[in-house]
Amino acid sequence: MEMKLEILGREVIKPASPSPQDFLQLSLADVYGPATYVSTIFFFKSVSGESREIISGRLKTSLSQTLSRDKIICNDEGAVFTEARTDLLLSDFLKNNTNSLPEFLPTIAPGESAGTWPLLSVKVNFFGSGSGLAAVTVFVSHRICDAASVLTFVSGWAATAKAKSNDVAMYIPTFATTTIYPPPLSSFQSSSMDGLYEVGSKCVTTRFLFKSSKIAELKRRATSKTVPVPTRVEAIMSLMWRCATISTRSNSAVPKSTLMIQPMDLRLRLPSAVLPKDAVGNLQASFFLKKDSESEMDIAEIVDEFRKAKEGVNEMIRENLATNITATTLGLNLLSHMGKLVSELKPDTDVYPMSSWCRKPFYEVDFGCGSPVWIGFTGHIMETTAFVLLIDSKDGEDVEAWISLPEQDMSVFVRDQHVLAYAVINPPVLI
Repeated sequence: MEMKLEILGREVIKPASPSPQDFLQLSLADVYGPATYVSTIFFFKSVSGESREIISGRLKTSLSQTLSRDKIICNDEGAVFTEARTDLLLSDFLKNNTNSLPEFLPTIAPGESAGTWPLLSVKVNFFGSGSGLAAVTVFVSHRICDAASVLTFVSGWAATAKAKSNDVAMYIPTFATTTIYPPPLSSFQSSSMDGLYEVGSKCVTTRFLFKSSKIAELKRRATSKTVPVPTRVEAIMSLMWRCATISTRSNSAVPKSTLMIQPMDLRLRLPSAVLPKDAVGNLQASFFLKKDSESEMDIAEIVDEFRKAKEGVNEMIRENLATNITATTLGLNLLSHMGKLVSELKPDTDVYPMSSWCRKPFYEVDFGCGSPVWIGFTGHIMETTAFVLLIDSKDGEDVEAWISLPEQDMSVFVRDQHVLAYAVINPPVLI
């Protein structure tokens, strides 16, 4: 059955208790980042038997309460809340229609953008015959949030919706990007790196499932004397980069150099006294690898270089902390490293941003009806950007890899036997 969504309403949810707030100070890392949205779609199975009206009301009220604490997300201007429904059953959608995920994204109206307003947009999509609570889509501007920030916000909102009392103690997040990275000078002219990542043609997104047994096989293939025990992220990312590069080269008259970039969460690498674990912002450093157009892209070799590049940034952070320098000095050193990356982003280089959300507890989000049965992602918001995203499956053992490539490259990628030896394309989600 084809999915058809009916929009029931669109409104702005204001904080329950607005209060004066200082101007949200962005850092250089924020303004250089892509002016796009980070999207996550949580699918829940109904267990309470509550009506759509009751569920919608509770989500709106709890969102308003959450925004009172987390004004970073909306800067007191409120968030857009869209409600929609479909006659399709949740189970039927998950079995046959997961390629329709862009339908669950909020609509960005003329004049709206991730760089201005809304900073947050939510879309709640109800399924037919009481078969599912909803698909809750959270759409947050990347100018103020990374993946860990999105999880912090959604977890706080879900805890508020689930709470039986308004007196339950909740977190009050801190926007901490300028703790690490300096703000731009008043004369600074914002110029993001959006165009540096664009591939110039429309991209499509495909999901691949790596079962734990196949991940073990891939890790064995990726071993070397220098990296005898690769991580699953190292092994999968290296495979995806290799095969994406080969797919792109197959459609290129003149093969280009290839570059992958991956962010690293600074919260996991700095003392909590310097950077709290629930701090909000683009609190990341990045490492990158580059291969020339003639490279054979051997998996074990890529994993070895992947590990060295990652550890190089980790070592720089450790050395900086050992010398008792300020956090902002560390930020300047990280920006200097970022400058090396920018210098490599050239027209003769294909760029593949890659990100891992593995080990982040997205599946622990609970609005009062249990944990999500599935979490989806779509690259519809960045239609001309190639990327790879890894996220755990619900059981925590398998990994889903979402990859976006130009359509002509994706047609090659999905037939690559090196990928298909370890992953299944868009399998049905069974609940």
